[in-house]
Amino acid sequence: MSFAGFEGSYMGANDRISEQAIMECKICWTPYDPAEGDEFRQILPGTSFAALPDDWKCPNCDAPKEQFMVREDPGAPALIEARRIDEITARLVADFREVWHSKMRDVPLVNKALSVEAVGFVSHEGRPLGVLLSPWFMNLILLPREDEDWSGLLSGAKEIIDFPSGSYEFIHNTREMVGGYKACSLFSPMGDFQTQMQATDVARAVMHELFKDENRAETDRRAEIRATREADLAAAEMPEDEASEQALPTRRKLISAGLADETNKEEMAEE
Repeated sequence: MSFAGFEGSYMGANDRISEQAIMECKICWTPYDPAEGDEFRQILPGTSFAALPDDWKCPNCDAPKEQFMVREDPGAPALIEARRIDEITARLVADFREVWHSKMRDVPLVNKALSVEAVGFVSHEGRPLGVLLSPWFMNLILLPREDEDWSGLLSGAKEIIDFPSGSYEFIHNTREMVGGYKACSLFSPMGDFQTQMQATDVARAVMHELFKDENRAETDRRAEIRATREADLAAAEMPEDEASEQALPTRRKLISAGLADETNKEEMAEE
C-alpha cells in the first residue's frame, strides 16, 4: 500500500471523518475497518473509529488513535453535504429569528408557543430541502445547490416543482442572510398547534409523505376536501378539551389539503 492512498490525518478531529471511515496506523499500516471492528479488544463490527474507547490502540504496534490516518472514507461526500445543509439552515433560522424579534412579536395572529426551527432538511437533487417552522407559518423550503446562485430570484414569482407525491407551487424569495430560496406554504397562521413538538412532528410527517408515490393527488378530490372541512367544523363544535386533542393536522390532511397542487387549490376556491 502506498502513501498516495492516504486522504489526510485524523489528529483527534472526530468531526472530520464519517462513521464509515477506514483508518490506518501510520506506524505499521494496520487498518481499522468499522465493518469488521477489533476482535482483539472485543470491539463489535459496526463501531466507527470515532466511537472507539479513548484508550484504544493499534492492535499490531500499540500506537494510539492519534497516530491513525484516513485510508478511505466512503461516507465523506454525504458528511460534507450534511455540514453544508447544517450551515445554510443555520443561516435560514437566524434570518427568520431576526424577523420574529424585529417585526412579528406583536402581530396578533402569531402563536407564541412556537419558535423558529428548521426540521428534516435533506439533500434533494443536490439542493437542501426541508420544513421551516415559525410562530406565524410552516413552509416547505428549497435552497440552492452549492454551484447555484439564487440571489437574483424575483420575489413573489411562482414555480411548480414536482415530487413523488405530486406537484406543488413554490414562491420565490430572498433574504439577507440566506440569499435566494423557494417556499411552499403548508400552514399559516399556526393557531392549530399547541406545542413546538406537535409542529415538528407534523413537519417530519410532511417530509416523509412528500416522497411517497401513493400520495399523488387524484384528478377529482372535491369529496376528500369537503370531508376535511366537515371534520374541522365538527371539531369546532366539540368541548374545548376534545377539540384540542383533534386540532393537530393529520398526515392525511397534510397531503389532501395542506399540500394541494394548483388544480386542487382551484377546486377549493370553487366550492
